[in-house]
Amino acid sequence: MPKLALVYGLRLLPAEELESVSEAPVQLKGGKSASVAMHLIEGATEQEIRKQLEQSLDAFFEFYPNL
Repeated sequence: MPKLALVYGLRLLPAEELESVSEAPVQLKGGKSASVAMHLIEGATEQEIRKQLEQSLDAFFEFYPNL
């Protein structure tokens, strides 16, 4: 399996100010492009957000059981 790169971005914003979330573009070598699905996690505390983030990461890696 080739070396992999996990692309991600994080930013905390007031939930009530968020209007929409869309895909983020990624430019690949050779003129190819891809997109990164953006995920929204809401919570009132750091602990709530961290718990959801960890669950999301666990679910993501279930797609790649051979890693």
